[in-house]
Amino acid sequence: MTTWNSLRISLVQHASGLEPDANRALLDELAPEGSDLVVFPEVFARDFGKPGSDLSPYAEEPDGPFGTELSRVAEKRGSTLVAGMLEASGDPDGRPFNTLLVRGGAEAAYRKIHLYDSFGYKESDALVAGATEPVMVDVGGVPTGLMTCYDLRFPELARRLVEQGAELIVLPAAWVAGPRKVDHWRTLLRARAIENTVFIAAAAQSAPRYSGHSLIVDPLGDVLAEAGDGDEIISATIDRAVLDEARRTNPSLVNRRM
Repeated sequence: MTTWNSLRISLVQHASGLEPDANRALLDELAPEGSDLVVFPEVFARDFGKPGSDLSPYAEEPDGPFGTELSRVAEKRGSTLVAGMLEASGDPDGRPFNTLLVRGGAEAAYRKIHLYDSFGYKESDALVAGATEPVMVDVGGVPTGLMTCYDLRFPELARRLVEQGAELIVLPAAWVAGPRKVDHWRTLLRARAIENTVFIAAAAQSAPRYSGHSLIVDPLGDVLAEAGDGDEIISATIDRAVLDEARRTNPSLVNRRM
């Protein structure tokens, strides 16, 4: 990976609907100009729908209609775009993967490892978990790790990504609204940034079903940009010098003994 100095990031906080055609059209409508990296939320290609819904009819291949449009918009903007989709998995029951696609200046696919079997939900009834292998991608020279929503509650994944060189973690989400959920979201994002001295860019779906509050956090836990709970686009520029200073100030990665 090449040396980097700064990277302009935009997070698109928007609720996806149940009509894939309408969601695809939003990619071009909402992706801002002038950013090196634009991040859309989890399952932006088609929302989960009611709990327990059969998601198999909405599974696509990465080079299907959604992936093709994501690539087109990325090329048009001259950016790298990240967005969530339901990917055909070959599961005998038809359950898809919950996948992040990266297109444009870099290409990758990350299949969500930790399914949301929590807080009264059972995501594994409708989806297949991805392999337990971290996924890294080079975004404008920045070593970038990929995580999705519920992955945030598992610090070992963020640490594995950083051990593989991540200096930025991108985390699209559909963080379900509810008591304490925004507090958990903000606390965990800042904790993952602080304990790993890494930038985090987390794009969330908006209210009322989801919590919103997309965040860009620096390696000392300072919030560079934060959305409210409605539809919004936020942006910030991350600087390599800030990461280097954070890792000098808080050398926890090199001070580990376990």
